[in-house]
Amino acid sequence: MIVITTPTGDIGARVLDHVLEAGRDVRLIARNPSSLPDGLSRRVEVVEGSHADPEVIGRALPGAERVFWLPPGNPDSPSAEAAYIEFSLAFCEALGSSSVTHVVGVSALGRGWPKPAGLVTASLQMDDMIADTGVNYCSLACASLMDNILRQAGPIRDDGVFDQPTPGDLKLPHVAKADVAAVAASLLLAPDWRGVAEVSLYGPEDLSFAEMAAIMSAVLDRPVAFREMPMEQFEEMMLAIGASEGMARSYVEMLTAKNEGMDTMAIPRARGETPTTFRQWCEEELRPAIAA
Repeated sequence: MIVITTPTGDIGARVLDHVLEAGRDVRLIARNPSSLPDGLSRRVEVVEGSHADPEVIGRALPGAERVFWLPPGNPDSPSAEAAYIEFSLAFCEALGSSSVTHVVGVSALGRGWPKPAGLVTASLQMDDMIADTGVNYCSLACASLMDNILRQAGPIRDDGVFDQPTPGDLKLPHVAKADVAAVAASLLLAPDWRGVAEVSLYGPEDLSFAEMAAIMSAVLDRPVAFREMPMEQFEEMMLAIGASEGMARSYVEMLTAKNEGMDTMAIPRARGETPTTFRQWCEEELRPAIAA
């Protein structure tokens, strides 16, 4: 039995598709089961509720051997610590007495970074907390997600512009959510690994946002420009769309660390297979979203 959290999220839903295609028994933890695709409930078990809830975890883990773990990271959480560490406490407390042998989680690049990094710092502490339970644990340390660009589909379509609090010429790694889900599913479906591991998911190329704008322009056949946003303006924007002060500050710390080189520092790690280029992602994900 494989337990999948966040089954309606962009990554969790793709992990679910891979696991179902392989014909495995699946149990989902879903806060809103009505959001699941029609007919899915006939193929899987569904435990309703939040995977931060000890009672929900108590119903989800019996008989399970493998778990895909991903806190939702809600922007309205009081802090990054609450969103990742406190959210995962009940799960970690239940693992020791459960039948679970393997857990695959989603985290971030940045282990060894010497400064506060907001959401990254909290997610790495979550990794350590899960690993300390003694379960076989593999953390997928992700670069920035290409798919985050979709949050600006409206401005790209209407104004031909997107914003980021990052210098336009700074090259950074970016990975597609589809690749993250594929690596996660492969680890869940073939649990022949042991111990604690961190697999880095960098994507196939480092790109600046100016280069990404040029690729978007070519794929969409319309001009798209990148505009650097002051970090203070970004923090104000996060607060305006409902993020808590603690989470807004954590986003600022994370992006500041990325701007200072956190994602590109030279620490040898195992690299996962992440073949999707940004151009391919634009063709498969961005262009349909813009056309919708």
